[in-house]
Amino acid sequence: MPSLLGSGPLWALQILPLALLVMAAAAGSVYLVRKHQASDGGLPDAVFWDGFAGLAIIAPAVLLPSLASPPAGLLLTALAVAAAALSYRWTPKLFRWREVRRTARDASAADAAAAERHRAALARWRRYELDPAFCIDFPAMSDPRRPETSAMLKAMKAAERLRHGSGPENGTPGGYSTAVDRLEHALAEAERAAGALQFSNEGAR
Repeated sequence: MPSLLGSGPLWALQILPLALLVMAAAAGSVYLVRKHQASDGGLPDAVFWDGFAGLAIIAPAVLLPSLASPPAGLLLTALAVAAAALSYRWTPKLFRWREVRRTARDASAADAAAAERHRAALARWRRYELDPAFCIDFPAMSDPRRPETSAMLKAMKAAERLRHGSGPENGTPGGYSTAVDRLEHALAEAERAAGALQFSNEGAR
């Protein structure tokens, strides 16, 4: 590569693609190695091939220009080392950021499913308040003096607070979903105590 012996704008244009190549290869190899090291059992074969693939790209990209221009080789080597070091430092932060995003997506999906279950539980309960036949047959479902009904109403208020972003468990991952679980359980217990559970099951079918 005798053209690398020159200097000036042409030399910069020639060295720039190589610099970008070795930096991308070094950073990408370190990223993949650390990713596979953090996965199941370290995946030693994957770690080896990640490192080998990176070296297979970096070595000729550095050695061949070095034969024509040792300063170019030193520059490319320094860039590769710097890119690898930066990747090694920032990769764990990137992994944590991705984990936080994944957790947030999972929590959002769980909250959406919990909201659907919450609406279904409220619809079940409203029958005992709005349907005259249910009001007459199961008055215990509207009597807060009964322990099961009182527990159901408390669970309902707790789930409603979390649904609107308030309450002591607000911000806790899975807090709303757990509150809806408690509401469903408390509603079933109140229906069982009032003798209405069989009608609830029939309505669900």
